[in-house]
Amino acid sequence: MKLLKSLMLAAAFTLPMAAGAAQAATPDNALVVAQNIDDIVAIDPAQAYEFTSGELVTNIYDRLVQYDAEDPTVLAAGLAESWEIDAENKTIVFNLRDGAVFHSGNPVRPEDVAFSLGRVIKLNLTPAFILAQLGWTAENVDDMVTTGDGTVTIKYDGDFSPAFVMNVLAARPASVVDKELVMANEVDGDMGNAWLNANSAGSGPFELGLYRPAELVRLEANPDYFKGAPKMKSVLLRHVAESATQQLLLQSGDVDMARNLTPDQVEGLDGDVKVETFPQAAVHFLSFNQKTDSLTPEAVWEAARYLVDYEGMTNSIIKGQMEVHQAFWPKGFPGSYDETPYSYDPAKAKQILEEAGIETPITVDLDVINAAPFTDMAQSLQASFADAGINFEIIPGTGSQVITKYRERSHEAMLLYWGPDFMDPHSNAKAFAYNSDNSDDSYAATTTWRNAWAVPDELNEMTKAALTESDPAKREEMYVELQKRVQEKSPIIIMFQAAYQVAMGENVEGYVNGATSDFVFYRLVEKD
Repeated sequence: MKLLKSLMLAAAFTLPMAAGAAQAATPDNALVVAQNIDDIVAIDPAQAYEFTSGELVTNIYDRLVQYDAEDPTVLAAGLAESWEIDAENKTIVFNLRDGAVFHSGNPVRPEDVAFSLGRVIKLNLTPAFILAQLGWTAENVDDMVTTGDGTVTIKYDGDFSPAFVMNVLAARPASVVDKELVMANEVDGDMGNAWLNANSAGSGPFELGLYRPAELVRLEANPDYFKGAPKMKSVLLRHVAESATQQLLLQSGDVDMARNLTPDQVEGLDGDVKVETFPQAAVHFLSFNQKTDSLTPEAVWEAARYLVDYEGMTNSIIKGQMEVHQAFWPKGFPGSYDETPYSYDPAKAKQILEEAGIETPITVDLDVINAAPFTDMAQSLQASFADAGINFEIIPGTGSQVITKYRERSHEAMLLYWGPDFMDPHSNAKAFAYNSDNSDDSYAATTTWRNAWAVPDELNEMTKAALTESDPAKREEMYVELQKRVQEKSPIIIMFQAAYQVAMGENVEGYVNGATSDFVFYRLVEKD
């Protein structure tokens, strides 16, 4: 009956308005969101690595420690109510809170935590590298994560500051799943992976009520959540790829929130709607796959930095959604490098190519997500790069298609964005300045490996040294220097930092959108 009710309500939400129909209204106890959600590849927290997946995992699952809706900049207690750190022995003992329960009704136990962390390492899917940084392997993780009476003891192997370790444990793959429920749905030794990509087994403020890929997601409130029940009984994410359709649905009252409007649409909003802007940690970049011979000369990388019409885009097609930023760690976070030395100068770009003996024209396939503002950005790049004889053939695709192609290293050029996996500068440094094994069979979830860039040994060593530096000020200086090096010489051209605009009904309050997709919270949302 519960599933039948979910299906009926979801169907009601997806019915279009009849021509000439009166202003629609969403249910008082439900938040209806229009959003492009076709980037989702997986929702199992041991596999989920996409932006929308991060939002779902955050709202469905808890971690030992976590950033939460009340203040997404502060690392707070989660399933652990306290902890003791022994930095010398590289050990942290977490004391679990009493009374936390999974959506199934099963109590959250220390063995659930140990199982969840070990499961990520043993499955070894895309986000496993985040936890593996702590020196965990499939062979040793059961010894590195152990349980006691209401406690979980975490050991790590590496010269890390405890703050780095805590940030790793607050990351998405450290989400805790219900061991009993997950293993009851195991198939062929997959530790419940297939089942968790269509269902949920968490303890968070919401549980998964319904999931139809590239169509809709329905979250149902957990009335027993340890921080209090969400104010909305349900949240429905409707897949609406076209931003113009999102605008129409919002202004007609068919949805409460539109997540992907263009700047022009935001400026053209009228009626009982408002717009809130949230600074984001994501950086947007253009990258060149080093498997493509015409894109391997360093002169092409340097010229490209002068062929992006930074100001032209930020003053028009991405106005209010991005600002010029040319370093891999976002502005506003400790260790950021905020200088922007490059501007649109096609004459300089031509000179660089000519002096290096680069023959033009060069024709390059440019993969891009077929949604705003990416298609508009791709067209701007197509026009500005043509001024120097670099001709982009735009290849649009769904989010999942583009990301899958990127992970396979089968693209030529790619227009994409990157957000840190956890709030520590090493997260982005490893993605943009480190690649110790560039072989095809050594997959790494980094922009460097995906673009087949064999990072110079010096940068690899600098990245490792910054990770282990215990002095905070010196560590920040090291990350600034890394950013300068990557900014000057890399096949990855970082262009912008995101600012996220969300349009919503005037009656919607309490929506929290932190700096990353892992910091999107619906628990405090209410409608007046």
